[in-house]
Amino acid sequence: MFRWLNAPANWCGLLAATGVLVLKALGFLGGWALGLAALGYGVGLVAGALWWGWPTTKEDAWEALHFKDEGDAREAMGRALSGVRRLTEHNPGQRIPFALAQRIQKLCVRLEGLLDQWERSKGQLSLQETFHARHIAISYLPQALNTYLSIPQQFATTKLLANGKTAQTTFEGVLAELETKVDQLGDDLASQDAQAFLRHSEFLKQKFGSKDIA
Repeated sequence: MFRWLNAPANWCGLLAATGVLVLKALGFLGGWALGLAALGYGVGLVAGALWWGWPTTKEDAWEALHFKDEGDAREAMGRALSGVRRLTEHNPGQRIPFALAQRIQKLCVRLEGLLDQWERSKGQLSLQETFHARHIAISYLPQALNTYLSIPQQFATTKLLANGKTAQTTFEGVLAELETKVDQLGDDLASQDAQAFLRHSEFLKQKFGSKDIA
């Protein structure tokens, strides 16, 4: 019910009906104004629906992108990434341009790769980095996609926001920041593993002699 009440088309209908009632209160219209108000609501509703789409009580597909950070980290992150990938592949209403969808899919793959690397790694992420890794998959990426898709497509691609960019360009910037952070986390783990390998190599060299271990 709330979705219908909060829909732009419904507000257009209510504004049209309210305008008629205001004219009646001012004495410009007679007793037939109530019927005209109902007609005004209908006209406003149709006009708003043609521009923004018909109101609905059905949950939009992207609104399912809410995941809880609980239990095993691997499972929680995996569930969230699967949800993002399914939605991107389904692409309701073709709201996500092909190039943008490809970037989202690649980021999911990179996050899954980070999970695999994390499990194999001999190194450790700091508490802050661990927090970032979990939340990029469970909340940051899903919520960014959810918020972006809640904006009407024409508005998202044409209207400038307070930052001087469209919503689509802003979302692309968010993806770039997440991509950079995922790469940094992967490099951190790889650097720790490389250092561990170097220490082990030096240990073997000292133990068996430089002639045996190059």
